[in-house]
Amino acid sequence: MKYEGPKIIELGEREALARAVKAFKSVPSTLVGSGDDAAVVALDDPRVVVTTDTMIENHDFKLEWSSAFDIGFKAVMTNLSDLVAMGARPRALTVALIVPNQTAQSWLEEFALGLQTACDQHAPQCEIVGGDLATGDQLVVAVTALGDLGDSAPVLRSTAKVGDQVIVAGTLGKAAAGLSLLQAADSTLADSYPELVGIQLRPVPDLALGTEVARTATSMMDISDGLSLDADRLASKSNVSLALKRSLLEGYSAVLELAAQSINSRTPNSVSEWNWVLHGGEDHSFLATFPAGSQLPRGAKVIGEVIELKEHGVFLDQEPLTAAGWDSIRG
Repeated sequence: MKYEGPKIIELGEREALARAVKAFKSVPSTLVGSGDDAAVVALDDPRVVVTTDTMIENHDFKLEWSSAFDIGFKAVMTNLSDLVAMGARPRALTVALIVPNQTAQSWLEEFALGLQTACDQHAPQCEIVGGDLATGDQLVVAVTALGDLGDSAPVLRSTAKVGDQVIVAGTLGKAAAGLSLLQAADSTLADSYPELVGIQLRPVPDLALGTEVARTATSMMDISDGLSLDADRLASKSNVSLALKRSLLEGYSAVLELAAQSINSRTPNSVSEWNWVLHGGEDHSFLATFPAGSQLPRGAKVIGEVIELKEHGVFLDQEPLTAAGWDSIRG
């Protein structure tokens, strides 16, 4: 992707930001927004939910396949899903950005549009209230997000109960499949599966469904690093084990089978749809536990149950399931 026009370094921080923030919209809960020393946000509850996430070039994304818009959109969605997983309503974001000094201003403006579009489409009550811009050797994006609990209690990872149902709200394995398609030696493969590639580049967790799930869930978290790894984290925090059933996960693997076959038929690398489902991250769906017999929201699916703590955190058809997935340090 080629970005024309003046470089950010030619314009300077003040003018570059002034042009970029024109894409941002205000919301009623922001009392003082971008442009002052700090923002002031009015929340309904004194308990503020805060999360932060960093994305680094060539570690979390590659410029050869991610546009500026993609990166901005993804940076927002990865943070909003964390807020919703806690039962919070997204209210404000700050964005710190490091760019190489030859980055075009048009790249920055498209990035800002990606940030705002994600908010417009998935959290219109959330405003981008400030941040920072600097230059460095590679592109780095760091977002901090603030949420409001209203009258609700936060939903934690540590409160699953024996006998609860284990559920997933959203997709599993699609973002990982999209990444494998992008990484395949045959570049035409990615064009054949635009939905899967799209979910990798611009994840779209169902935040409305996540909010509905949070009202009843006994515990909950965002599946960012892979089902097996995040399920193990929830089990560990709650001091329980999770017994998952392959038969209840087959629907997730079935929709990925053709993509796996396509990659395996055209490249020397062997991939598995089950590996994507069990260990692939970045769908940013929601893993939760529900009281047994509870009515599930439409779009949520039971995949197992919570059992007493055993020698392993997670089991698949009574066999220990090794926790594997994305490690932000090791990659």
